[in-house]
Amino acid sequence: KQWYQRRVAITAGGAQRARGIAKILKANLAIIDKRRERANESEVMNVIGDVKGKDCIIIDDLIDTAGTVCKASVALLEKGAKTVFCCATHAVLSGNAVDRLNQSSFEEIIFSDTIFNPRNEKIKKLKILSVSQLFAEAIKRVNQEGSLSGLFDLEIKE
Repeated sequence: KQWYQRRVAITAGGAQRARGIAKILKANLAIIDKRRERANESEVMNVIGDVKGKDCIIIDDLIDTAGTVCKASVALLEKGAKTVFCCATHAVLSGNAVDRLNQSSFEEIIFSDTIFNPRNEKIKKLKILSVSQLFAEAIKRVNQEGSLSGLFDLEIKE
């Protein structure tokens, strides 16, 4: 079973990370070209790649106001994506972020627990993933002078 059919990068810097994740997931890659006019404001400009009829996952390092990911989701759906999922490592959630996420068309929203945020409880369709075991293993490996890169050798089992 293929996990997701598309992995979407929403920043040029994220494209390299997206390519790596797409390879692990054996998925195709689409990129959203955006322009940031002012801090904490973005406008999605173009979807690069075919997303029609595909399940898409947007993976970002940080969600602050949620404007970018929500606009990206709309752009993907307008280009024919079947579903859109949102994943982020750090959920800052300032301003209207909770309202934006609740009003979004995301199938599911996934954050890690790197930032404790009581506002998470107000988000529908939210799943929190713990990084505690990953951090514990990293600390152990550092103390034992072991390899950290092995923590990120991921393989999807079908």
